[in-house]
Amino acid sequence: MSKLHHLSVQELSQQLSQQKISSVELTTHFLERSKSLDEKTKAYISLNEEQALEQAKQADAARAKNNCTPLTGIPIALKDIYCVDGGKTTCASRMLENFIAPYNATVTAKVFAQNMPLLGKLNMDEFAMGSTTETSYFGSTHNPWDLNAIPGGSSGGSAAAVAARLTPLSVGTDTGGSIRQPAACCGITGLKPTYGVVSRWGQIAFASSLDQGGPMAKSAADCAFLLDVISGFDEKDSTSIQQPETTTSQHLEDSISGKKIGVPYHLFEQDQKILGKANLEHLTEAIEEYKKLGCEIVNIEIDNLQSAIAAYYIIASAEASSNLSRYDGVRYGYRCQDPVDLMDLYKRSRSEGFGEEVKRRLMIGTYVLSAGYFDAYYLQAQKVRQIITNQFQNTFSQVEAILLPAKPGSAFNLNSHNQDPVNVYMEDIFTIPVNLAGLPAMALPIGFDEKKRPLGMQLIGNYKQEHNILNIAHQYQKNTDWHLQTPPNFD
Repeated sequence: MSKLHHLSVQELSQQLSQQKISSVELTTHFLERSKSLDEKTKAYISLNEEQALEQAKQADAARAKNNCTPLTGIPIALKDIYCVDGGKTTCASRMLENFIAPYNATVTAKVFAQNMPLLGKLNMDEFAMGSTTETSYFGSTHNPWDLNAIPGGSSGGSAAAVAARLTPLSVGTDTGGSIRQPAACCGITGLKPTYGVVSRWGQIAFASSLDQGGPMAKSAADCAFLLDVISGFDEKDSTSIQQPETTTSQHLEDSISGKKIGVPYHLFEQDQKILGKANLEHLTEAIEEYKKLGCEIVNIEIDNLQSAIAAYYIIASAEASSNLSRYDGVRYGYRCQDPVDLMDLYKRSRSEGFGEEVKRRLMIGTYVLSAGYFDAYYLQAQKVRQIITNQFQNTFSQVEAILLPAKPGSAFNLNSHNQDPVNVYMEDIFTIPVNLAGLPAMALPIGFDEKKRPLGMQLIGNYKQEHNILNIAHQYQKNTDWHLQTPPNFD
């Protein structure tokens, strides 16, 4: 029982099927770890102990009747951006500190349909706006590998909880890198699916044309099993897309010999100062590993990274300005005390309810949508978005996957970049283009730097090719053990 947190999802499923453990025992194990260790990481906003144990009992009953799936009884935790009926959903903001969701998000409902106990809700950057999980109203999450370092963001709590083995699975969201970047920081595996593969219904909106939920876990295989659960067409989400009948996990063991992987070597040469020596060395080792597995490495060009950053922060901020206009102190959310009049109610509710980073982005978004600036900024950003999309499509006519860094380097120290938001924005330089194009991409661990902080690489696929990049990632992980490493204080 003491080492259950080291087992893969497939191994846990086998233990449950063979009745070596019960879901109640497994759920209790992760709850006890979370209660004793989360004071170090602060990965959770709330634990869901009573309901989780009741769900575990239901899972055991379902397995006893053989009315189960592979993930029945396996605990999970959700980023606190997904609505859970009757429970708090805060988006790590004072604005929604006491919001009780009246329904389940589609992702939540799919998880519950599998009888997966919900351990709790995980910390994040406020309204998913950030790359460090330092903008949370409830305080920063700490990286399990180095408690003085950021876990990445905005799904930092989700990444930290998996890395610290406080949950076997979590679901995050990715608007500009918010699954992949924290996955790289915390040495876990995280997948952003094709836009529309996972329903956004009941996922509190940041930037609706960019937001996408996805699985976070120790390995590509674990991510594949969870993706099979949370993906699928949803008529309640107008951006949801139809998908193939086959499950992603069925393709994990396919041979990758002969597959063409594109590598933009020119970026490695240009950005040596950004990437750092250790990152370059481990990326090179990963490429060599793929050569051993029979892959053909193709030198490709990836341009417009700087333009992608600028376009993203215009588009995302504009959409945030529109989406968050509903939080006005009247309909729901935080309301200031003793307003003088209606205008005072609006002003103080929003200024007191939102944190500094959210207010910064709302101001940018309102500005670029205003008369006289819409054409100069927003429309130009959309044109850049189309150029980036076209470039990816041209590249995928030559290769089946693209290998990039997940982020410039390892995690930096907490509170070290608070006065330099633009520098923090640059942390997503390698992930943002994928969101603009709506492509699937994932991050997986490839080693550590000189500070013993994790480093990650990114695999990008063509539309609806999640099974392809998960297969490529899984074959790499079968031949390496970076994803099996556990932070020393969380063993």
